[in-house]
Amino acid sequence: MTDLAGSIVLVTGASSGIGAATARAFAAEGARLVLAARRRERLEELAGQLDGDTLPLELDVRDRAAVDQALSGLPPEWAAIDVLVNNAGLAAGMEPLQEGEVDHWARMIDTNVAGLLWVTRAVVPGMIARGGGHVINIGSVAGHETYPKGAVYCATKAAVDRITKGLRMDMLGTRVKVSTVDPGMVETEFSVVRFDGDADRASKVYEGLDPLTGDDIADAVVWVASRPANVQVAEVVILASAQVSATVAHREPT
Repeated sequence: MTDLAGSIVLVTGASSGIGAATARAFAAEGARLVLAARRRERLEELAGQLDGDTLPLELDVRDRAAVDQALSGLPPEWAAIDVLVNNAGLAAGMEPLQEGEVDHWARMIDTNVAGLLWVTRAVVPGMIARGGGHVINIGSVAGHETYPKGAVYCATKAAVDRITKGLRMDMLGTRVKVSTVDPGMVETEFSVVRFDGDADRASKVYEGLDPLTGDDIADAVVWVASRPANVQVAEVVILASAQVSATVAHREPT
């Protein structure tokens, strides 16, 4: 196994959900955490809960100039990022394509695809120069299959899948590993965000089944990052026990 103690891990979208859980899991392994997200107060609250070194970084990954400035301006003791977890992402809206809101589309494309690219472009050259590193992208089962009223979100996660595969090819011979962890149904703020704060509608997504948690995904991310140097985990797809595809799940009567 790779010892993660002392490693510098950058987690985007670290203020809640999978990102916050991932930060906690890496902190438990002794890693030093750069916590990036838009909501600084949440980052500072999380940092206060973690043992070890943390650096809260208020950042909107959609803003390419801000990404470049923030990551090129990291203090020297934080600049050598060993593991990048591209977690920042969201779904917005769930309508037929012909009725979709273009602002929702823009948010998903700018965050899930462009934001991942901006952060990756800013971090990976340093990994190559130092002779190693690991990029772990948080994808989705939605990147493997399209479902009704989710075409754009599914397209963004399919893009994450293709970017991950392409980056892995481009990193050949550099000692930089590239992986993706693709969750199914995870009960976080994801559905609340998707439905513009409608908590009742969001809760129905998980009704009658036991969904995954952010901790379940974080456990997988740390497992991927801690494999021996000669092992590169290309892809992990994680479903709840009651789920068999993006749209098919067994629900108990409520």
